[in-house]
Amino acid sequence: MTALRAFTEKEFLWTVRTGKLMFLMILFVFFGVMNPAIAKMTPWLMETLAESLADSGLQVADTTVNALTSWNQFCKNIPMAMIVFLLLFSGILTSEYERGTLTVMFAKGLARWKVLGAKGIIMGVFWTAGYGLCFAVTWGYNRFFWNDDSAAHVLVCGGCYYLLGLWLITLILLTSVIFKTGGAVLAAAVCGFASVYLLGFLPAIKEYLPGFLFNAQALLTSAAEPADFVPVILTTLAISVFNMALALGMFTRRQV
Repeated sequence: MTALRAFTEKEFLWTVRTGKLMFLMILFVFFGVMNPAIAKMTPWLMETLAESLADSGLQVADTTVNALTSWNQFCKNIPMAMIVFLLLFSGILTSEYERGTLTVMFAKGLARWKVLGAKGIIMGVFWTAGYGLCFAVTWGYNRFFWNDDSAAHVLVCGGCYYLLGLWLITLILLTSVIFKTGGAVLAAAVCGFASVYLLGFLPAIKEYLPGFLFNAQALLTSAAEPADFVPVILTTLAISVFNMALALGMFTRRQV
């Protein structure tokens, strides 16, 4: 396990030196602050719109904001954070192909599963840290501004979006094994997301696809219950494990 630890440390230092870690943490903090900020600004924005629309004979009703408003904004912003995460790490393995460093490491006896494992660990740790930071900042500001119970099942909802990010990581690793350029990995991952989204229109299977986790926002208003997401949580975990197993199997047989 010494080689795995050493390679993981190398990946961590590379992410720090390239500025990706700093950028990612700033991004998640920004989203965490923006969620309650937009909620607080909503009444002012609606009042401004009401004044401009009054001349047209349109009336805008008074808007009440609370913690639920902020958590709804959280659910809208997290997909954007996932897109940025994908852009940052789509080349996490393909950059090794381009530099030719994998050939040297394998020649020295480094097991291939350790390379892929280290990449997965780094992305998992950064996603967990960034997402947790965003969630904590939003939670803290919501308590400070409103301190109410207007949003239900917040932790379960947050867990669903977190799991969606972990599935994305396994998708990045799998496509990185198949393709040799970051652009191809990015395109393949986007196509994977799009395929899951389109298949979600099929009533018979939509509740078992990872894309269904985006509907976790309904938990906040009790329009859905946590039990409704148990099937998709289990299938997403199973798909993620399958992605990793397939990636490892293909990587051990691939010519680098």
